[in-house]
Amino acid sequence: MDPDYYKSHEMMWGTLGTVRPFSNFHPDRDVGRIQTALEKKDAATLVTILTNRSNAQRQMIAKVFKEKTQKDLAAGVKKAVSGDLGTLLQELLMPPLDFEAHRLQQAMVGIGTDEETLMEILCTRSGKQLQEISAVYKQLYKKDLEKELKGETSGDFAKLVVALLHKENVAGVVQRDTESLCASLNGKKADAGPWIEILTSRDLDHLNKVLMGLELQTGQIAEQAVEKRLTGDIRLGLKVLVQCIQRPDIYLAKRLMTAKTPIVQGIMVSHSEEDLLSIRAAYLKLTGTSLYTSLQKLYKGDHLQALLAICRSED
Repeated sequence: MDPDYYKSHEMMWGTLGTVRPFSNFHPDRDVGRIQTALEKKDAATLVTILTNRSNAQRQMIAKVFKEKTQKDLAAGVKKAVSGDLGTLLQELLMPPLDFEAHRLQQAMVGIGTDEETLMEILCTRSGKQLQEISAVYKQLYKKDLEKELKGETSGDFAKLVVALLHKENVAGVVQRDTESLCASLNGKKADAGPWIEILTSRDLDHLNKVLMGLELQTGQIAEQAVEKRLTGDIRLGLKVLVQCIQRPDIYLAKRLMTAKTPIVQGIMVSHSEEDLLSIRAAYLKLTGTSLYTSLQKLYKGDHLQALLAICRSED
């Protein structure tokens, strides 16, 4: 790890991110080192630089690289570094909104839809962020995100993802909302409608009170109620939504426990400057092992060093 990284810690105390702005930042110098590294296919140097700069700094590096060489840095990295490490470095070079749009697109491309990745992003991003991601998606892929989501989903699950895409905070009454959810469970078949309507249109404090009221009235936590009374994609979708309302850090830690490389890289890159520290803490509590140690058991070489640099330290 670049020793100058530690000098940047004092700039960002209080953040829950692990990747922070590099204090001794000189994009021209970084570009010179990157040019040499690309020519030599020196992945270690690329890892050292790109994992020790904030995303905003990486964008500046890419801009200077383009001005100096008339070439796209991400394309150069793709040519020089292959496999999962190459993918990770390309992901680090994407602006945050572009990366979220990319993850949504990848979850829908090809045969079969990755419903849980769709839910992960839709549930952990604010309404404002999702509006911005939708605009970027349109710009990048020349397609409307809502139409794409509708085309890849169906039934109540389609209603849920569209409602999440347009989530907003509407005033509600806790008791009334709690009663609506309880009533939805009383019929022969549970009605997902009230869950979709309420859980996508209230603020988190309100929703946590509603879910607590549901538990008191029914004797079971919301996730258990959804598991028992619903089936298929809507069951998965509402379970993810409930978990993200209550403890998104625990939900994301559980996702990391799958040890699937696209999921691990997606979450670590996406949350590296926001809340990866809290996800790390939740991972340790769930597994008894730190994320840093778990990565060492799963990966090796420069790919491991890149992931450890994003993770930052042992817990």
